[in-house]
Amino acid sequence: MARNLRPFVVALPLAGFILTLFTTGCANIAQPNEPLPAIEPIEQPAAPAAQPKQATAETTPDPTATLAVTLQPTAPQRHVVVEGDTLWDISLKFLKEPWYWPEIWHANPQVKNPHLIYPGDVLTLVYVDGKPKIQLSGGPRITAQNSQRISPQIRVKGLENRDKGLPIQAIHQFMVRPRILTKEELDTAPYIVGSQDKRLIYGMEDIVYARKLGAASEGNRYSIYRPGKPLHDPNTKELLGYEALLVGSATVLKSGNPATVQLMRMDREALLGDRLLPFDDKDKDRSFQPHPPANSIDGTVISLFDAISQIGQYQVAVINLGTRDGIEKGHVLAISEAGRQVHDPFAIDNTKNKLALPDERSGIMMLFRVFEKLSYGLIMDATRPIRVGNTVHQP
Repeated sequence: MARNLRPFVVALPLAGFILTLFTTGCANIAQPNEPLPAIEPIEQPAAPAAQPKQATAETTPDPTATLAVTLQPTAPQRHVVVEGDTLWDISLKFLKEPWYWPEIWHANPQVKNPHLIYPGDVLTLVYVDGKPKIQLSGGPRITAQNSQRISPQIRVKGLENRDKGLPIQAIHQFMVRPRILTKEELDTAPYIVGSQDKRLIYGMEDIVYARKLGAASEGNRYSIYRPGKPLHDPNTKELLGYEALLVGSATVLKSGNPATVQLMRMDREALLGDRLLPFDDKDKDRSFQPHPPANSIDGTVISLFDAISQIGQYQVAVINLGTRDGIEKGHVLAISEAGRQVHDPFAIDNTKNKLALPDERSGIMMLFRVFEKLSYGLIMDATRPIRVGNTVHQP
């Protein structure tokens, strides 16, 4: 958490003006809003016909304007950013659909980078040409514009390429790093065959032996994955791939067949048969830009990560859609549960005594790891348990 004006590097996906989406082991800290008294609009004299109308900030909406987004009925007029605020929850204070944040963000000319938000920043809801906008109206950066500081002083600058989208640190604690392998990749991958002391379970800094590493040089590093279950499309029965669960990493100490390797960072214990694969650079782009799909989406939850029958908020689900279906990292999808079939004992026509209840929305997911035929999504919000068989579609 940033302290003493350390910035939260946030690109305001989903709400466009927030600190971080989630903080490790920290619940959302709700701060009471300080509503300002309603400001009556000032009647302006009619402008001369020859002069174009200038856009001005107002505190009341134009009843005839068509809003591009839908505000919450309880949207505050002002919000002060505090430590513990999360992107998703604060977005929901202003918008019913928080991924439309770009529509209401109104950048101030005195702020060089509006995507960097500091504790103490005052976010104010105003109306420009009858449309709702959020602008930075107060806080440390505004007051600092008119003051000078004598050295020594500290300057804080965001990392390059980290101000576009949602920083991965905000949701890293909730995410997993699976890989999808083909049967050929699984059969040809190097694997652990034993250890120095004949144990069957291995941990950090243990020395183990691996076959099929070929001419791997000393010092080469590998990721360790455990083969998982095959994943099939529930509709076409197509084999979409084999799930591989990340175990940890290893460094080659001595080449050969088998090669001698040492286990390094471990997420879980290593076992005989775990595969060694080259490091995956699929997450080289370390930021997210949450956004709804442009085209119609119709998919299904086909697997749950580290769960048997159901999951909830901040857990991971797998869907049967990937890049070949137009899926992108950052896509926000709605999850729905199919309505049950019920018996209608009051139906006059006996052929219609079975009735399908309407589908009900179960939650929202954001896709964070996308493969050709499959994608992994983090459950951002859940109103009911998420199960295999639930459908996913545009929010």
